[in-house]
Amino acid sequence: MAGAAVVIGASGGIGAAFAEALVDEGAFDIVHGFSRSASGDRHLDLTDESSVAAAATLVANGPAPTLVFIATGLLHEGDHAPEKALGDLEPAWLARQFAINTIGPALVAKHFLPLTPKTGRTVFAALTARVGSIADNRLGGWYGYRASKAALNMMIRTLAIEERRRNSSSIVVGLHPGTVDTALSRPFQGNVTPGNLFAPDRAAVQLLDVIDGLRAPDSGKVFAWDGAEVPA
Repeated sequence: MAGAAVVIGASGGIGAAFAEALVDEGAFDIVHGFSRSASGDRHLDLTDESSVAAAATLVANGPAPTLVFIATGLLHEGDHAPEKALGDLEPAWLARQFAINTIGPALVAKHFLPLTPKTGRTVFAALTARVGSIADNRLGGWYGYRASKAALNMMIRTLAIEERRRNSSSIVVGLHPGTVDTALSRPFQGNVTPGNLFAPDRAAVQLLDVIDGLRAPDSGKVFAWDGAEVPA
């Protein structure tokens, strides 16, 4: 895929490995990396639309992006952990999870999708999670994370429908990376079965393989690291 690639969350475990893999692959004219912890024009805060817009303006000055990958997500923060029961719900923490997991990626789509070409294959992908599947929810708990990722999945579906009208070859998908050895999953890795905890560089390659195999009819769906479709 020629043109530019954009990685949002490029300082995180998966995002950094993904950006590095894209550079090593050499298939793009330029790889842009943005993150909240970056300084200068590489800073992007999902909760600040002006910073998302500024990043998009920078990208717009070069080759059109044909791949946009959002590698962000919030599962725990400070004293806040995934809710185990109804009594754990806190409005501010719920709103924070939706701001990062749902609204932020939607704002990235708002500012970056219009920069992608109107013809030819393009990919807009956001990290989601299997626990965001309504059909697959058999354990309950994790209210905010589940709900915000389910909402992200709906955003992806809706974006795919609109984007298809602009470019029939566009692909908008959610990607479930599995359990990756990052700060997000670290408090919960004790429950992972042997062989199912992936190093970030392996996860990045697996996700790239999934992206490479996507076709236009896949747009609007969610896929796991192994290419299997995750139910809505």
